Amino acid sequence: MSRLPAILLVLAAAHAGAQTIRPGQWELSSKMKSANPEVDQAMSAALQQLNNLPPAQRQQMEQMMAQNGATMPRLSGDGGVAMRACITPEMAARHELPTGQQGQCSSHTQQVSGGMNVTFSCANPPSSGQGQVRFQGDTAFTMHMNVTTSARGAPEQMAVDTTGRWLAPACAQPQP
Repeated sequence: MSRLPAILLVLAAAHAGAQTIRPGQWELSSKMKSANPEVDQAMSAALQQLNNLPPAQRQQMEQMMAQNGATMPRLSGDGGVAMRACITPEMAARHELPTGQQGQCSSHTQQVSGGMNVTFSCANPPSSGQGQVRFQGDTAFTMHMNVTTSARGAPEQMAVDTTGRWLAPACAQPQP
């Protein structure tokens, strides 16, 4: 499960420069792919474990995610991970994409035509990456990131493809 927070941190690394982002409820869908099939299997197992957390642990995780305006990640029908997140008016003013996780991270963005290039580095959990965000107006984006994280003491390379789509002007109370 150590790779899941690192992947969620990828979303925190992106800020949109001059591109506008509509505040409200968003749906984020991500697919992660590693060159190592064992890593892919471990990620799937970790996501399945989220669904089977003991009630007290699940409640704690849901509260942490809700503090960040997000829902618990869940397996989507296409083998990816889906979650809902809120972009507050303040986040929209900062042109900030939603995140489901906090961490000790730094990021840099460079505005390019139609989006931005993103790099990030996190100390906890240790991870880094680079990629691109492309916007489709203020209600959708796609993101491709190449991420390096540490699993079992060795560097692991992953590709993360995320789509975000705006759902509603008001943020719903996060649901498990």
